[in-house]
Amino acid sequence: MTSRDGFHWTPQTGLAQGVPSIGVISPATNVSSRNESWDVVVVGAGYSGLTATRDLCVAGLKVLLVEARDRIGGRSWSSNIEGYPYEMGGTWVHWGQPHVWREISRYQMRTELEESFDFSRGVNHFQLRTQNGDTIMSHEDEDALLAGALEKFVNVDGDFGRKIVPYAHDSFHTAESRQYDEMSCKDRLQQINLSLTPNERAGLESFILLCSCGTLEATSFFEFLHWWALCGYTYRGCMDALISYKFKGGQSSFAIKFFQEALSTGNLSYVFSSPVKAITDNSDKVTLSTRGGKEYTAKRLVSTIPLNVLNSISFSPPLDPQRALATNIGHVNQCVKVHAEISNKDMRSWTGISYPFNKLMYAIGDGTTPAGNTHIVCFGGNNNHIQPEENVEETKKAVESLAPGNMDIKRLVFHNWSKDEFAKGAWFFSSPKFLSTSLDSLRARHGNVVFANSDWAVGWRSFIDGAIEEGTRAAMTVKEELRPIGPPRVRL
Repeated sequence: MTSRDGFHWTPQTGLAQGVPSIGVISPATNVSSRNESWDVVVVGAGYSGLTATRDLCVAGLKVLLVEARDRIGGRSWSSNIEGYPYEMGGTWVHWGQPHVWREISRYQMRTELEESFDFSRGVNHFQLRTQNGDTIMSHEDEDALLAGALEKFVNVDGDFGRKIVPYAHDSFHTAESRQYDEMSCKDRLQQINLSLTPNERAGLESFILLCSCGTLEATSFFEFLHWWALCGYTYRGCMDALISYKFKGGQSSFAIKFFQEALSTGNLSYVFSSPVKAITDNSDKVTLSTRGGKEYTAKRLVSTIPLNVLNSISFSPPLDPQRALATNIGHVNQCVKVHAEISNKDMRSWTGISYPFNKLMYAIGDGTTPAGNTHIVCFGGNNNHIQPEENVEETKKAVESLAPGNMDIKRLVFHNWSKDEFAKGAWFFSSPKFLSTSLDSLRARHGNVVFANSDWAVGWRSFIDGAIEEGTRAAMTVKEELRPIGPPRVRL
């Protein structure tokens, strides 16, 4: 099946919208009548929504899943093109992420992971391109450069951030930790500027922007410290957890397991390609209205709508002032992720930074296609924005500029998250002061509406793990209120 989402370009076909994915659901609905009754409506079929839906169905509750897209996965989905999975959004997972690893174990997919990096053959080097020229170095020297710069950046407490974020799976602990949410990453860079070499500065800035895909001025220093803490307070931990291990069959091969298990219970109804217009809480029930004019009613509603989209939905009663303010501010991430299939097989062991002059600033060799070509995955942010489907030639030049003379492009694949009306950006990353003022409000319930999304997870916020964490929390909240109370247990 082919999704409406995503774009694909080859010299032979030109640019085409829509890419195949096993995450596309057909038929688009199994609801035969609007008079059906449900215990819970779940809005959104990303990992938060899929987790909540599955847990509620397994608990015996009648669930209606409503999704705006034609597919599952939300901001984490994959396309399989000519036998190769291209990750269109969230990609990497790790056994140090407790919620995602529990689900990988549940679905017996522990052997379905593979490494993105392969330094066993080819050029086997890191290429740093800055306004001062090109530098080629070994991957060991790459690690030393970035680790040294990052340690200077995070070492605000003499212990590389451990005292500021001692418990990564919690929010704020001390007044001291909150003060770092007042700071931007640019503020912190100015504090350590004299201690950085030009190459350290370029590598550090590009790494920060790879995480936030915002601007240095708009990136919360505390949220960066939070990521650093989650990764064990080391650069190696960051690389392992953030960009090293992915599913052989793509993210959709994982997401479909949640949907299939929910469906197998007989308790799941679903409606895809149905964007939500309004959510009305009438104290004893919640009514969801779609843009197509349909209404669905249940006792509870779980909303997994992303932060940057929430202000496009009409809520009655209105959202509380702080949550409403947060939805209008949103998060800063406007990532551009472009996949390039190139003919140069030796580039499989290449990594590179091209900053700040290039519209794509960070890239790695990420796989080998069935045709024997190298898959390169490239990232850009809104500090130097590119709209790939609007100008393919500009996108090709940005890819080629990462490693001039080595990027003979055979294929481009991408999903423009900034232009996606159901995302309006990629993974969550906050601006200064946002978390300390709004995180608690975003996590609060709203009458019979429970909000669950990785954007306001406490642990791996903005990651697949955080999405599963939130879906689990929402399902447990609703289950405790709605599931039938059985006969008393007999004590033996």
